[in-house]
Amino acid sequence: SMNLKVSTAFVSLATTAHRRSPILRASCTFSRTETALKPFFRIYYNDVYEVNLPPRHRFPMKKYAQVRHKVQEMVNQLNEEQQNLIDCEFCVSPLTTFDELATTHSIEYINRFLTGDQTEQEQRNVGFPWSQQGVDRALSSVGGTLAAARDVCQLWQDHHHHHLTGRPAPWAAHVAGGTHHAFYDRGEGFSVFSDMAVAANVVLQEYPSTIRKVLMVDLDVHQGNGNAVLFEKNPNVVTFSVHCVGNYFSKKQDSDLDIELPIECTDQTYLMTLNHWLNQINKENEKADDKIDLIFFQAGVDVLEADRLGRMSLSQEAVSRRNNLMYDFAQKMNVPLVICMGGGYPRTDDWAPIIEAHANVYFQAHQYLSNLQSSQ
Repeated sequence: SMNLKVSTAFVSLATTAHRRSPILRASCTFSRTETALKPFFRIYYNDVYEVNLPPRHRFPMKKYAQVRHKVQEMVNQLNEEQQNLIDCEFCVSPLTTFDELATTHSIEYINRFLTGDQTEQEQRNVGFPWSQQGVDRALSSVGGTLAAARDVCQLWQDHHHHHLTGRPAPWAAHVAGGTHHAFYDRGEGFSVFSDMAVAANVVLQEYPSTIRKVLMVDLDVHQGNGNAVLFEKNPNVVTFSVHCVGNYFSKKQDSDLDIELPIECTDQTYLMTLNHWLNQINKENEKADDKIDLIFFQAGVDVLEADRLGRMSLSQEAVSRRNNLMYDFAQKMNVPLVICMGGGYPRTDDWAPIIEAHANVYFQAHQYLSNLQSSQ
């Protein structure tokens, strides 16, 4: 099988760009014996793989770097003591390999995408014209989510192996990904490959004693239709999607649990509904023999009233409360968490609400873990 290499010129360019800032490392590793009891929260980003889209293209490519910079700024504004409460590092997303993709997607489809053998219709369905830049971006979208998942699974496995107690379950995040509209042999809705699906399939294979059952919580305004189909016959991955009834752009699929909310859905309806189902899942899990070992959170912010495509009416405050409901849930379940970015489509004149909402997802996770640590 072939291993994918991004052009070396590009990699060296990407790495030198990051040597200047101490907080960024081009590749992140950690020692296997790392037994510090600080909460772990690593943040991957792939905005170094920017794609030059045609003018007036409706995909907000520039938001990825803006969100990452905003999160870094928010973390850097904390004083040193606050920053040192948790082990947080920003890392460039690696590119996924052919074999990793092949755990989830058709070999023919992967090959055709990598070589640019794409019909007009396929490119229209995905929403991006094919380019080599686009290949690297798609591979890094998967690679960052997979790296985040491997990090938390490795730490969790070590944690169990060394019988460490007192350290909360590790979390990691990707300021990208959440591409939940990709199917086995095709893409749609700005999704070429499913990063969450590849990451789940790989860690189920690589950490069989630690990770046996995975939960995907998809809170993007659109149904996670690709993931629903990719895992419909797989009892080891549970798919849960909360989405707007008015936002299907292709055939509705069946997740393990689908919750449809009305067009113009408001804060209270949304939060009460989500809270109810997270509590249900937690209760069921307590009784189950095969408990959930890992959670993916697709944190799309296109539920905001300010979103151009979303058709829901949530306030910024409600999206923040949604995030904290998720973090409370992950903390109660006491398993590793991987956070992916998902959708958020600014109106042309004002990007601030969408950038702020995306950045809050990551900064709130940082603060949530910091608060756990400071209350010890």
